[in-house]
Amino acid sequence: QLQLVESGGDSVQAGGSLRLSCAASGFTFHHYSIAWFRQAPGKEREGVSCITGSGSTRYADSVKGRFTISRDNAKKSVYLEMNSLKPEDTAVYSCALDTLVGTMCAMADYEYDYWGQGTQVTVSS
Repeated sequence: QLQLVESGGDSVQAGGSLRLSCAASGFTFHHYSIAWFRQAPGKEREGVSCITGSGSTRYADSVKGRFTISRDNAKKSVYLEMNSLKPEDTAVYSCALDTLVGTMCAMADYEYDYWGQGTQVTVSS
């Protein structure tokens, strides 16, 4: 059974750091792109970052230089290291799987086929 499970969400002060994890199971992990999305109350879901099976990455402009995505194929996990957090980073963060193998990962949610349940990140000023 294909499954994505996020963890690591928490409440932090502005300027703080968090590391989110996405643990995958039920598929050949290293083939596929994984992305992080976030959705704040009353706002549309937005792509934060993505990583291909080979390790190519993309970032939203709003998080470039602050967030780092990585993956450990042996552990079937993807991580999102978030530094210099801002109140506007507050959202539910979800990881998602794109089952279409490509040379570059997508940042649009409609490209992704499977989703985790999400983990809450709250940044207070």
